[in-house]
Amino acid sequence: MGVRSQNDRAQVFAALGDPLRLDIVDELVLSDRTPGELIQKFEIPSALLAHHLDVLENAQIIERIESSADRRKRFIRLTERNLPLLVASKYPKNIQFICRHNSARSQLAAAIWKKLVGTAASSAGTDPAKTVHPLTFQIAKRHDLDLGLAIPRKYRPLSAQRRLEITVCDQSHDDLSMPLSRSHWSLPDPAEIGTITAFEQTYQELIKRIIPLAK
Repeated sequence: MGVRSQNDRAQVFAALGDPLRLDIVDELVLSDRTPGELIQKFEIPSALLAHHLDVLENAQIIERIESSADRRKRFIRLTERNLPLLVASKYPKNIQFICRHNSARSQLAAAIWKKLVGTAASSAGTDPAKTVHPLTFQIAKRHDLDLGLAIPRKYRPLSAQRRLEITVCDQSHDDLSMPLSRSHWSLPDPAEIGTITAFEQTYQELIKRIIPLAK
């Protein structure tokens, strides 16, 4: 990441000078969101949201990515250079990560969270596999993550206060109701590719998300 020019910084500050755009960014600190979810969250017309998203995108604050579960859908997320905007105090101390099979992404996310943030984290699947993917264990060993005797577990909603659910799978995000009640990180499934490189990329994406929270 290069040092921003004065013009770049001025564009970022100008983009964040509008209260609604600042609210949108604050929401994206917590979660990737579809335009529809942002419309629902802030109760604004689609044309107004489109304008604000264009301003934020031109300032390189956000980017739009394709859902791996539904190619017609787009998620809005903070760009990598703006992930340090994450504020750890906004997250509760007990996290549950959710993906479809609970065999890769959610298992790695919980292990990374516990190692770097140091607070409780668990994982679950909306349609659990029979076993954790072997490459998940290889990546965990490579990066000194403790998976213990990890087995896929069925998702059960967390009801206690000060807990947060984070879906790390676009399909699970679509499968579960009330998306605004959770956070979402849009990550492709490395098991679909089935290579150690794909699993390493998933690990690196999770690290980018979690390291700012550990500071």
